[in-house]
Amino acid sequence: MKLANDPTIDYKALVECGYDRCAAAYDEARQKETEQALVMLVDHLDDGAVVLDVGCGAGVPVGRELARRFTVTGVDISGKMIARARVNVPEGTFIHGDIMSIDFPPSHFDAVVAFYSIFHLPRKEHIELFRRIHRWLKPGGYLMATLSIRNEPAYTTEDDFFGVRMYWSNYSLEEYKEILDRLGFDVLQVTTVGHGYNETHQSPEEHHPLVIAQKEKTAHPRAVGQRLL
Repeated sequence: MKLANDPTIDYKALVECGYDRCAAAYDEARQKETEQALVMLVDHLDDGAVVLDVGCGAGVPVGRELARRFTVTGVDISGKMIARARVNVPEGTFIHGDIMSIDFPPSHFDAVVAFYSIFHLPRKEHIELFRRIHRWLKPGGYLMATLSIRNEPAYTTEDDFFGVRMYWSNYSLEEYKEILDRLGFDVLQVTTVGHGYNETHQSPEEHHPLVIAQKEKTAHPRAVGQRLL
């Protein structure tokens, strides 16, 4: 692990290049049955609901399962991953790009999911990302996201993520819950998921908080004029 504080390095480009290089191996490792946690979300949605997958990767298993019942749009910074997602989930719509450079109409989505992706963005952008998601969601819409337990300044790992260098940055779970509350989300449930790879992938056991939150159906007065982290 190495602190990611070198101003000469474009860490988003590092993430993009890393996932491009490991796209085949990552796709294979994620080929598994549906994330059991998705059941907690899909039971709240009607058939045909419009869902955004942030950091969709190769579209499996999350996008593929969502597309069985819903209209799915996926966004990923890796062009190689997006190419695979279009093959794996032909009924979905997939956009290659940085989620912070993409916009959608207000109140457009019934739900937004983000599995194992937010911690690849610089954490200084996380509040703005959640603010955008709140705007994109319909009143009463849902957010499901894997977050982090501890507050960790940005760092990189060397070659132990599918053989590539990778970047990570995150706040703590309690800080995320405070952020979501102030932006106008009700946190409905917090559970735990593992690393999300299939059983044949040899990887150290991981535990990630999985948060399900709902956009309030009316304006949230605390979301206006307050300084977040």
